[in-house]
Parts: sequence; structure tokens; C-alpha cells
Amino acid sequence: MDTPFIYDKFVTGKNFVGRKTECHVLQNLLENGENICIYEPPRAGKMSVIQQTMLNMRLSGYRFTAATADLFNIRSAGGFLLRLGASLIRSVASTPAEYEEIVGSCLEGTHFVFDQQRFSASDEVLSLNWAPDENDIRKILELPGNIALRKEMPVFVILEEFQNLMNLEEPEYEKIFRIMYGVISGRDRTQPFHASYIMSGSKVNAMKLIFEEKKYFYRSIEHLPLNEIDEREMVDHVIRGFLTGGKVIEKDLVIGTVRLFAGNPWYINHFSSICDSLSKGYMNEGILMDALGILMSVHEPKFKAIADDLTTHQLSLLRAILDNESKFSSVEVIEKYGLNSSANVRRVKDALRKKEIITFDDKDKAVFLDPLLRYWLEKYFFEL
Repeated sequence: MDTPFIYDKFVTGKNFVGRKTECHVLQNLLENGENICIYEPPRAGKMSVIQQTMLNMRLSGYRFTAATADLFNIRSAGGFLLRLGASLIRSVASTPAEYEEIVGSCLEGTHFVFDQQRFSASDEVLSLNWAPDENDIRKILELPGNIALRKEMPVFVILEEFQNLMNLEEPEYEKIFRIMYGVISGRDRTQPFHASYIMSGSKVNAMKLIFEEKKYFYRSIEHLPLNEIDEREMVDHVIRGFLTGGKVIEKDLVIGTVRLFAGNPWYINHFSSICDSLSKGYMNEGILMDALGILMSVHEPKFKAIADDLTTHQLSLLRAILDNESKFSSVEVIEKYGLNSSANVRRVKDALRKKEIITFDDKDKAVFLDPLLRYWLEKYFFEL
């Protein structure tokens, strides 16, 4: 069924809302052969921005090819390389013969093979719990650039959930990062055709650890932050969506909805879709409250599991954040919330970051990564 409130996949075209500036910046970076990292909370619109940008580029006549590798379930270096290699070759090869030809010419001297219409590592290394060597890693990471030269067009590689590479053993992911940094920073910029990586991640603090704290890709990656979608644009999107179905809602109710979900497009579209299903005409506050109850019932088990996994000190710091405290290491705050010491405050902040519950902005202000979790903690857990 055609619906104006899409939340089960990325959106482009008429369903894409706001973030024109981010699309313009991303397009300029890609056209100039830069590599980009994007890290925002889950369902914040990362893939929509990427796909809308590429749609804009195609409509403008810009020729390129793109490959996407989702790393959500990657737990080995070999698995990463096979996922990336298969995605790249699949994006440009239309027949098994083309597939095999690219493997044979671009990956010669590695453990990669094309056998029985699939891309894999040779049987003799797979049977020995394969750990790829540096040549294997380098050849796969150089593959986008080689394909760009063969096809005489830019290649864009989207690596979703990039932070999951840190689930590998430390020597493994550090080796991959080191070789990837060498490939990226050593690119010959005189070549007319280039390859760019877009490293996307929904675990904000893990991505910050890679790109800001450890600086594995120092000065070789451009960070593209996604600003909150302009409130007026999001409000207009919701009102217009209801109007397409002959339904009316007061603007103030929509503004309250947008602010409740901190502009998160996924939550707003999901919530609006529920409201749409509950009404045949006028949207009143009662319908919105019923929709919020339905949405909460979907997410509450996850939120309870999160709360059950928190220590007393971690919950105390979250309460302080909800109370708009900012000087967490001050004597007054430590005593008021029973946080023991400034050293303990640092440990608690680090723990909450690792659990991807909060992050800290450039001014060291605590920010909840999930606006609905914040609402649940405030209203149901702490009963404020």
C-alpha cells in the first residue's frame, strides 16, 4: 500500500525530507574522490542521505557505480573481505564469466577464487580457519580503484555498520585499518577515475573511537555530520502526508510530535503511520496518545532490558542528565546523585558511552542517542 510515512527502508525522491545541504556536501566530496564517514544513531537517515545524493548525481548525468556491504554480522577478517569483494564484483559483473575474469585479473596471487558461480576463498585455506594475509587484504581494498580504472568511471563503496570491524581481534582490525589507511591515503590523484569509501555506522561512540580518538584514518577521511532536519520541513511533511489521505491534524500537535522525537525521521514516520491507521478523518490529541502507547509497547521490552543492564551509578548519572545537570564531577552533583567521586563519574560516563546510550557533543553536553528511550526513562522509569 502506498503510504506517505515510510519507515521500513531508506527513502528518496518525493519521500525524502530536508538535508539538502548534506546531500550537496556529500556529492561534492564524492565527485572529488574523497572518502567519507557518517555516524549517527540508528534510523537517523544515513542511508537515505547517501541514496538521495547518488540519485541526484545520476539525474545530473554523472556516471558511476556503487557497491554496498553491510557488516552487521561480520565477525572475522575473512568474512569482511569476502563480503566486500563479492559486493564490488557483483556491482559491475553481469555474468559468471565477467565475475571470474575480474577475480582472475584483479585478485591474482591471493586466496580468492570464483568457483561454481560464487566468490570465496580457496578450499584449502577455508578448511584451516582462514586468516587472510596482508596481500589478501590489500588486494581487496585496492579492488574498488582497479574496477574504477577498468570501467572508466568512479566507484563508490558503502560500508554499513563499519564499527563492527572492531568486533574482530585487535590485531586483525588494526591490520585492516592500517592497510586501508595506506590504500586510501596513497591514492594517485592524477588518475581520471577514482574510488571512494563511505563508512557508515549507527554506533556513534564506537565510530568516534575509530575516527576521533584513535584516529586510524588521520586526515584521510571527511566526517559528514547529519544535522537535525529543519522543524518546519518535518512538520510540513507530516501535515502533507495526512492531507494526501484526506485527514487533518493541528499544526501544534505535529510540532509537539517532532520535538518529542528530536526530529528523528524514522520515529516520526513510524508514529505518523500508526496515527494514520487509527483515524479516518480528524487527528485529535487522543489519537496521538493512543499511537504513542502502541509505539511504546513495541519498544518497551528493549528499554526494560537496557535498564536492567545498568548499574545504580549509571542510572543515577542518567537521572542527573534528565535533570539538566551538566557539571557531573562537581561536589554538589556527586553528593546529590550518590556518584561517589569524580573518578567514578568518568568510569560511569565511559560505560554509558560504550553501551551507546549517550554521547557527548563538542561542548561536552550529554545527548541521548535514542529520543524515545529518553522519554521512557523520564516518564516510566524515573516517573518525573
